[in-house]
Amino acid sequence: MSSTPSIPAFCEGIQYFADPLPGMDRHAASPVLAEGQHGIDNPTDPRAIYQTLLAADALRYLTLQVTGAKASGHPGGFASSAEAYAALVMLGHTNIVTEVGHHAPGFYSAMFLDRSLEDMGIHTVAEMRQRYRERHGLLGHLSGAVPGILAPAGPLGQGQHFAMAGALLHPGTLFPFTLGDGGMGEPYILNAMMHFNTAFPGVTNYLPVLIWNGYSQEHHAMVSLLSDAEMVAYWRGHGFENVYLVDARSYDDSGQEGAFVDSTRFSLEKRLAFTGAVLEMMFEASQSALGGKRTAFIIKQLKGAGVHALGAKSHNLYAQHTLDHNDVIEGLKRRALAPEAWAVVRANFERAGGGPAARTSVTEQVLELAPVLPLPLKAFAIGEQAVPTTAMGALVGEVGRRDPRFLVTNADGNEASGIGNINEALKIRHPTPDPLYHQAPTGQVYEPLNEDACAGLAAALALFGSRSLWCSYESFAINGLPIWQTVTQAMAELRRKTPATVTLFTAGALEQGRNGWTHQRPEIEAYFAAMMRNGNVFPLFPVDANMIQVAYEWALGSYNKGIVITASKSPLPIRTSLEQGRQALAEGAITLLEHPGERMLVLAVVGDMVLLPVFEAAERLREQGFGVRVVAVVNPRRLYRSCDVAWDVCAEADQGFLDDARFDAFFDGDALLAISGGPSATLEPVLLRSQARRRDVFAWKRGETTSSPAELMGFNGLTAEAMVRRAQDLLA
Repeated sequence: MSSTPSIPAFCEGIQYFADPLPGMDRHAASPVLAEGQHGIDNPTDPRAIYQTLLAADALRYLTLQVTGAKASGHPGGFASSAEAYAALVMLGHTNIVTEVGHHAPGFYSAMFLDRSLEDMGIHTVAEMRQRYRERHGLLGHLSGAVPGILAPAGPLGQGQHFAMAGALLHPGTLFPFTLGDGGMGEPYILNAMMHFNTAFPGVTNYLPVLIWNGYSQEHHAMVSLLSDAEMVAYWRGHGFENVYLVDARSYDDSGQEGAFVDSTRFSLEKRLAFTGAVLEMMFEASQSALGGKRTAFIIKQLKGAGVHALGAKSHNLYAQHTLDHNDVIEGLKRRALAPEAWAVVRANFERAGGGPAARTSVTEQVLELAPVLPLPLKAFAIGEQAVPTTAMGALVGEVGRRDPRFLVTNADGNEASGIGNINEALKIRHPTPDPLYHQAPTGQVYEPLNEDACAGLAAALALFGSRSLWCSYESFAINGLPIWQTVTQAMAELRRKTPATVTLFTAGALEQGRNGWTHQRPEIEAYFAAMMRNGNVFPLFPVDANMIQVAYEWALGSYNKGIVITASKSPLPIRTSLEQGRQALAEGAITLLEHPGERMLVLAVVGDMVLLPVFEAAERLREQGFGVRVVAVVNPRRLYRSCDVAWDVCAEADQGFLDDARFDAFFDGDALLAISGGPSATLEPVLLRSQARRRDVFAWKRGETTSSPAELMGFNGLTAEAMVRRAQDLLA
């Protein structure tokens, strides 16, 4: 290995260089992509194939170099995808997402080569090595905080949602997403795409790229025994009309055993043949997807191809895998390029797709939104009975009429949640038109029968700049929360404004007596309670049909937040005006009832239906001469102290917290009884700040089959009688 005086400046930090590969003078004397050229014109051009191979090796080298610099990270999976990723870039398709967070070092290497990372001060390989897996640097798994990266990738099984959202919002642009065969075992990936393909048959401009390398993290992939024909049939069975598969074994001249082989061990002639097949088929696949056919691409190559180890052993770098480790050194030397090759790869990457991804990716610009505010709110009279969810549903329908891109997702049926009016206004998207069920092929209500697909598409649309609403039964929503949490965290880091991701969780536990404990899982509220400390997550608990309307109004005007609205589908008393609701959202709480007395008991309450026994208890205590103040906790995130929450490191930071004087006006008393129809975690900010020496908590315990909400509340001890007894003890 030898260096040369003409080493490009960005190569500082590259440890090993090689002599030029044979044919460099003929096929890579200059970049195949000229200035202003977005992608190669002819995928069979020997120059294009040769330079795609150089790009694949450059990606492998950088992936191993940066992970070795920290003896940390995951080089093996991306290494087996290198030819496919390089082909996409060389063809000009740079809006690439992934469901494999472990491919992060490879994606960062691509962002380095196209100069996107210069936006965060990374100009050389040495700087990339220094900033990899460090705070304010290149985090271990992908995030949109990194210039040029479209979407986060951490938990498996999420990338398809971002690709489908991008395809919906940007017709004519291809959105490839890489998927590992280990990740195929995650729930819903193929199922989610199959439903999307059926609901949106004309939206084909996303391209699944399966990296079929035979292994997951620590063992063989569960699909490693499928034949090529069986794998193609598997994808066709999920609605993909054209499936392109390139198997490296077909080009092996190195005598490797097994179904999965390492193409970097082939002769140069066969390596070029394999790369050429990938490039040509990727070109055909991209044309097919952009041309209206549901298309998938599969590259079959051994995991770890071209890095320090093979198979599952290549997945991780361990503490011993420093840049001084023999396996790492040998891996780097095998993939080393000549300085002039690095210059050619850099030129191609910074030209592909029209320029660095940090300038050209669809997520690098704010998507223009149709105006929807102000909303036609309906002011219900105090004392009137109304269904909160239905009141919000009327507004949701109006938003959809005003914003054609707006999408509502629901797995368990809107009618069952008191929001059938959404279906009537916007129609369920279904290939079978049926007015009885409000179905239409162009509907704006997306109903796959799993919460992951519901949450995934809704959250992804919000992250990519569009409005959406995920509706769910509270008891089932947990299945969709991993991607919702991923997106809200990404929004906290994002470098641009994007609409809040909004949810409506209905049919709370207290309404689900007859259905039994399978439909009684309010523990999900504890999940959101914990997330409040992130700084951009706002669980909202409107108390009536007026307040839920202004809660949704506020959510529509919010950016880079995760907003969870939880409400009942039963008729409940109207307790506040619209303006009082706005004030409650701003301050975090509202006093619903206050009776003076010698000793003051404060009832701090989260929820709407649970207010029924609370008000009954308050009246009984008043009759006994006690002072009683009922305070609804509506927006608990506002009730924390600013030091409790990471608000100041959030994009579109929200520093609204209730000051001590107003907090005391709500919650100061001789005793405090904190009450929730769900878990007690949502009451933490009240219990944290309250100065009441005597206090106690009423909260959900567990589910049971009952004939009414009152019986279920009784089973959980949430009765007026129990509250009165506890209050008497506290005030004694």
